[in-house]
Amino acid sequence: MATELWAIGLLIFAAFLGAFGGLFLKLGADKLKFSIKALMRNWRLMLGVFFYGISTVFFILGLRGGDLSVLYPFGSLTYVCVVLFSIKLLNEKMNI
Repeated sequence: MATELWAIGLLIFAAFLGAFGGLFLKLGADKLKFSIKALMRNWRLMLGVFFYGISTVFFILGLRGGDLSVLYPFGSLTYVCVVLFSIKLLNEKMNI
């Protein structure tokens, strides 16, 4: 099966959304309290779960458009985006 360009685009978009999911999970974890009421009010945590869920949907849809061996490595772009977002938005330092 030939890999479609739209499938690559969906996986890149899914990686981007997944990185935002990780970012918001980190922000939500900083304010985490272990009670049902506090969890429901932690909008950052809920937004992180939402972004991860939507990312998964796009990832699955993208996998329908080509070979797994070609498409799956695009998921690793999430790690690159997380590093860049962490440096830019969370003011974290990156070591060598």
